[in-house]
Amino acid sequence: MAASKKIDVFISQDAIKTRVKELADLINRDYQNQEIILVCVLNGSFIFCADLVRNIKVPVQIEMVSLSSYEGSQSTGEVSFRLDVKQSLVGKHVILVEDIVDTGLTISFLLKHMKLKNVASLKLCSLLLKRARLKIEVPVDYLGFDIEDKFVIGYGLDYDGLYRELPYIGVYGA
Repeated sequence: MAASKKIDVFISQDAIKTRVKELADLINRDYQNQEIILVCVLNGSFIFCADLVRNIKVPVQIEMVSLSSYEGSQSTGEVSFRLDVKQSLVGKHVILVEDIVDTGLTISFLLKHMKLKNVASLKLCSLLLKRARLKIEVPVDYLGFDIEDKFVIGYGLDYDGLYRELPYIGVYGA
């Protein structure tokens, strides 16, 4: 049973909280007196996005998108859309909020898709980046943590839908 698996803490709850506040401070600095739209990439980034938005002081709206490129712990290499934004993004300042940039395939697909919406600006905020697995280089404007190639769970990240509730980031199968 998956629930009995030992999970080693990789990034503590306190480290995450501190870094999320720092990222929000950078966004606040970069977008003084401007409205932004955070586009939360579901499902993995919902906790990160919620904590981030609570620390943002500029006017902010939230949209959700859902894409898929994973089965279990492996990327399939194929990206599919499940949910797109509901409002027009024409002329808006948009920040994509992602849990992890792994191969770069999903976020590259999403960045191209968002550029087609004629946004005023487009940036990427990712909690995690695994450079060792990148197949496509993507610009991460606001990065939480640069991590080695480990399968991580918790703080919204999952393994087959489990472990999102952990308040820290752990290593699965360590």
